[in-house]
Amino acid sequence: MMRKFCNWLLYKRMGWTVNVTEPHPDKYIICLAPHTSNWDFLIGQLYSISQGMKSNFLMKKEWFFWPLGPIFRKLGGIPVWRSKHTSMTDNLAETAKREHVFHLCITPEGTRSLNPEWKKGFYYIAQKAGIPILLYGVDYEKRHIQCTKTIIPNGDIDSQMREIKLYFKDFKGKCPEKFTIGEV
Repeated sequence: MMRKFCNWLLYKRMGWTVNVTEPHPDKYIICLAPHTSNWDFLIGQLYSISQGMKSNFLMKKEWFFWPLGPIFRKLGGIPVWRSKHTSMTDNLAETAKREHVFHLCITPEGTRSLNPEWKKGFYYIAQKAGIPILLYGVDYEKRHIQCTKTIIPNGDIDSQMREIKLYFKDFKGKCPEKFTIGEV
């Protein structure tokens, strides 16, 4: 019932289209960009539910207050303490290795604000766990969601981050002025 409703709302009512050609194995990280608005969360949830996908996601800890905290956790949210230096990437990589199924969605900009210096934690998690990175682009101008590329981390982070950033260069976020791939 919920899947049908989300399908109707996202595709019929809101007019979004999808082009996903990459296989989704039991374990992967979704690298999702651009991330310029809180609407990205809603679009992502509608898409995930409409496709029958379940994915965890990272979100700053400030969002995990009552009553939203329990809701975000139920949806797969993992709070991030950005002021503390934790071993989150190591912990998530170990979890990925240990679990039979592991799906994690990360926005590499790490913020909805303009940030040319993308975070690399998603890459390190995937590399340490030996899992692929699926590149998901969201284009508000075209109302289009696309995943047509998978990255297998090989340790050449500079080259592969350049490749990742270039994949997202033509996507327009909800607030396009808040998105940049930086220097590549």
